[in-house]
Amino acid sequence: MNQFHLHLISDSTGGTLNSVVKACLAQFEEVKVEQHFWPLVRTQKQLQSAIEGMRLHPGLVLYTLVDSGLTQALEKHCQALGIPALSILHPVLTLMSGTFGKQSLSEPGLQHKLNAEYFARMDAVDYALHHDDGQKNDRDLSHADVILIGVSRTSKTPTCIYLANRGIKAANVPYVPGIPFPERVLELKKPLFVALTAAPERLIEVRRNRLQHLGQHRETDYLDPEKVQEETKQARRFYTQHGWPVIDVTRRSVEETAAEIMTMLEARKA
Repeated sequence: MNQFHLHLISDSTGGTLNSVVKACLAQFEEVKVEQHFWPLVRTQKQLQSAIEGMRLHPGLVLYTLVDSGLTQALEKHCQALGIPALSILHPVLTLMSGTFGKQSLSEPGLQHKLNAEYFARMDAVDYALHHDDGQKNDRDLSHADVILIGVSRTSKTPTCIYLANRGIKAANVPYVPGIPFPERVLELKKPLFVALTAAPERLIEVRRNRLQHLGQHRETDYLDPEKVQEETKQARRFYTQHGWPVIDVTRRSVEETAAEIMTMLEARKA
């Protein structure tokens, strides 16, 4: 197996860089990469620490630095060390600058400013945490942008948290066979209702792992294949009855599920 060193240098938290690298590395099999992460590099002294790390472990350098002085210094050292380096932001900034007819501000961390958008995201996260599994007063759900419905272990909570980090107020209410669904929730008009479902065998696998993590190893109706299959069938009928869109999360990541929900929200606005 091939093994490489990869240095990620950012003048901010490195979230953008990590996302790009993760997406690209997923396309390469049987390649082992040791990542060296250097966030919040905003001075020559901080950059020097990263350069020392590159000397110890030569390898590909990817960076998101907007300060021209730091960029030039980094490129110079990479050339001297004979290692490749690439700016992830530079091509986009150059294209935007030419299109907009303006120079970029070249200030690090502007995407993390404590502005109205930031506080809206924090409010959405707080909302999601306090409206997990319908735990708060149903009336407060009227403020939600989206309400997720699903049987146990259909990734409702992590999807809500992911949406919240995009500034979307998301709540979730479980569907439990044999227990009446809250009528007050059904009467809500503002939120978009989205139902989540999964294959019974996948639900059983996830539920068993969850119970084992909690130290419970006995078999129950919660894991019974026939019971779980009937549970998903009842839920499907209930979703169809109310005309809600249904997303099958069996082979979907939380990110993919959230992306589809955001597309639905955009279509609804349009």
